Amino acid sequence: MPAPRLCLKVALPLPLPGLFDYWPDSMENPDIAWIGCRVRVPFGSRELVGWVTAVGAPESAEASIKAVTQRIDNTPVGTDEWLQSLRWTAQYYHAPLGEVVHAATPSVLREGFGLPETCEYQWQLSKNGHTNWPSLRKGSTLRALAEVLEKGPCAESWLQAHWPRWQATLRTLASRDIVERVAGVAFSKTPDSLGPALNTEQQAALSAITERTGFAVHLLEGVTGSGKTEVYIHAIDACLAQHKQALVLVPEIGLTPQLLSRLQARLPVPIHVLHSNLNDTERARAWAAMASGTGRVLLGTRSAVFTPLPEAGLLIVDEEHDGSYKQQDGFHYHARDVAVVRAKALNIPIVLGSATPSLETLHNALAGRYLRHRILQRAGTAQPPTIQISDVRKIRLHHGMGQSLLDGIAACLERGGQALVFKNRRGYAPALLCHDCGYTALCPRCDSALTVHSGQKRLHCHHCGHQKPKPPACPDCGSLALQAQGFGTERLEEGLTAAFPDVPCLRVDGETTRGKNGLAKQLAQLGNNPGILVGTQILAKGHDLPNLQFVGVVGVDEGLYSSDFRAHEKLAQLLIQVSGRAGRSVQAGHVLIQTHHPDHPLLAQLLSGGYPAFAAQALPERAQAELPPYAHLALLKAESVHSDGVRAFLEEAAKILNHALRELGLTVHNSGALPAGMLRRAGRYRWHLVLSSASRADLQRLLSTALPAVYALKSSRKVRWRLDIDPIDFL
Repeated sequence: MPAPRLCLKVALPLPLPGLFDYWPDSMENPDIAWIGCRVRVPFGSRELVGWVTAVGAPESAEASIKAVTQRIDNTPVGTDEWLQSLRWTAQYYHAPLGEVVHAATPSVLREGFGLPETCEYQWQLSKNGHTNWPSLRKGSTLRALAEVLEKGPCAESWLQAHWPRWQATLRTLASRDIVERVAGVAFSKTPDSLGPALNTEQQAALSAITERTGFAVHLLEGVTGSGKTEVYIHAIDACLAQHKQALVLVPEIGLTPQLLSRLQARLPVPIHVLHSNLNDTERARAWAAMASGTGRVLLGTRSAVFTPLPEAGLLIVDEEHDGSYKQQDGFHYHARDVAVVRAKALNIPIVLGSATPSLETLHNALAGRYLRHRILQRAGTAQPPTIQISDVRKIRLHHGMGQSLLDGIAACLERGGQALVFKNRRGYAPALLCHDCGYTALCPRCDSALTVHSGQKRLHCHHCGHQKPKPPACPDCGSLALQAQGFGTERLEEGLTAAFPDVPCLRVDGETTRGKNGLAKQLAQLGNNPGILVGTQILAKGHDLPNLQFVGVVGVDEGLYSSDFRAHEKLAQLLIQVSGRAGRSVQAGHVLIQTHHPDHPLLAQLLSGGYPAFAAQALPERAQAELPPYAHLALLKAESVHSDGVRAFLEEAAKILNHALRELGLTVHNSGALPAGMLRRAGRYRWHLVLSSASRADLQRLLSTALPAVYALKSSRKVRWRLDIDPIDFL
């Protein structure tokens, strides 16, 4: 009997498990050279771009298998490690491989196009320009840039970082035949500055990271302002000296401009950037530069963890505790955990940096799986800020702020410093209430109140995006006594502007920082001049504000009493991080925290022992309660416009899981179908099923066994459902 004909196993960007069989474009059996290449294939009435991930015998009837329409790539796009890491990601998070590959690649690849050029373009004086540039008007921008180019060619990445409006200036010079654009290569340059000398603790951490060969996870636990970034820069420099690539992850787009400028000033190579605020071509160029090996350093947010690194030498995850590293849309993954797995596959070191490490990371360090390096002193002469608790019970508040907070701001401004008022809620007020009848403006699509926005003129839902004008009178009783309840950043800004009319007051939240480099532009308006910043958690993450001397924190009470078992951890991290923005230069910093619960144990704990004291108590409590990091969770989330349908699906899924548990004899707790913390969101009813086990292997084995039967349920086709491994949010 002749051997069966082999076919291509193609991963398609569909929410369906498994691979799809296709014949190659000839009658010959395909070889492994197909693996890692893109193909265009027919799927129903459509054509899709998929990835060949294996070659093997067909699993379906040969007569029903279609042939690929086009082989797009003749050679694999990524490295073997890259494809293997994507397979691991799909397996661990129980996501279709096609969706994983789709999320890991730039849109130009997903659409079937080739990658853009990866060469570094430079600008230089033309032959005519060398002769005629002195004739340009003295003092003009044109002459100033020509003088820079007279010293030698400049890469576009350098111009982008150091020369505002360089494109328009160069277009004018090019039209006069003064300059020309030429293709270059990744180049070495002399760093703009050498940076400060490392102190003893920084040097010890750097030596431990650079002197150890092969895979190791280094937890760099440094207090805020301790100079962790300096350790990163020296470690990257050592990596480049070995002709290797480095990947640096940050949790938010807003953190990239400041870190990018420091890396560009200190490292001898161009720095590539990858995040969602770039256009498709910019993202594809950065991805292609690293994949081809011409790029040496990549700075990116969550999805950059999937970039191919053929000559990898170092991975860095800054602010590793941050929840933004967890992908909540599409397939759910945690970029920090994927980075650790990739570092192991690449056999290179990875650095997890934070002043407030997650309890999962601390647990791994205490268990000896991670190497822990602590930096307990601030860099230079900076001292830790003093922290004060302000009891606001029975005190009249001005737009949510007590008099002691306003006095602290006034004293800071008199010294020529900057003040930050922190409130982790954007908008004017979180609710609109009728004082006469008790009516509350609710979202028609969510179980949530509408937030008052834009000078009290509109109502927004922060969950589904629904908006409507603020009613002039109560819709229920007709009363004019509609009142905004609570306060957000807009209301704080209004109150501070009225209290301090002679100083600038800038609001920094999701609305004012939209667009490319939105946060950097907002902060640039203030510079180092005296003024007030009002912001959400965007400002609490890793920003260096040298003249910030006072931080006022309002509205922490919500986090003190919450059903989320991670609420205290998140609040402790947030308070330490935002407090660490103050006093990072010569002037001492002062932090004032307003609360109606001044005697709460968490606040006392943070005041007396900081984050280490909190973690030392929280870890045993988690162990006793059998919660992460001492247990492993999986969350089956389902939603539908019909509450009965989504509940029925989860009840059927629970039966399948319980049957598999009995068959396999595993120790996994199944919660059964439970309503989500917010039952209705965006017009859909949401239910959850929680699985918990002390054994990660037991949990993974259960899911691998039971999920095919869950996919086969008829009720699964009537709802939207996702599996979230290691969830951090149960809303």
